[in-house]
Amino acid sequence: GLVIDGKTLEHVLHDSLQNSFLQLTEKCRAVVCCQATPLQKSVLVRLVRNKLKAMTLAVGDGANDVSMIQVADTGVGISGEEGMQAVMASDFAVSQFRHLRKLLLVHGHWCYTRLTNMVLYFFYKNVAYVNLLFWYQFFCGFSGTSMTHYWILILFNLLFTSVPPIICGVLDKDVAAEILMQLPQLYMTSQ
Repeated sequence: GLVIDGKTLEHVLHDSLQNSFLQLTEKCRAVVCCQATPLQKSVLVRLVRNKLKAMTLAVGDGANDVSMIQVADTGVGISGEEGMQAVMASDFAVSQFRHLRKLLLVHGHWCYTRLTNMVLYFFYKNVAYVNLLFWYQFFCGFSGTSMTHYWILILFNLLFTSVPPIICGVLDKDVAAEILMQLPQLYMTSQ
């Protein structure tokens, strides 16, 4: 890992040293910046996101972390003694830093899985309905008549096919939380 303080970070963020710093950070498993100003934090996150084309996650617990959280692709606020500003500006909020691991490994995996299943479900649902309309046109001689009443089409998307996504979105857990916590590499399979 690499630990860098605010004074050193100020020199690194100049144009001449940015590329060298980014090459060094790519070789590290973790980079921790301490005693940095809010502007330095946000500039660093923006630099990593834009130059390395990486997804960024910013974690903060106070008002001085708000700009960093807002610049990152995903922001996590930790509610604590420094106030609720970071929580209000973040995408996700946790009560303690130790809950971050469960948020990423368990809920992140489940979210990936649910989203991919929902995308596949919606493709399947729409392909099935359009396929019915296509083959009906052979039956009616391509006259353009509709096979169903327009209310059926509205209800098809609104009521008839909305229950499976809701159930899957709420209840689908392909792997138990305990296993996901023990095997962090399972997070990569959902990507």
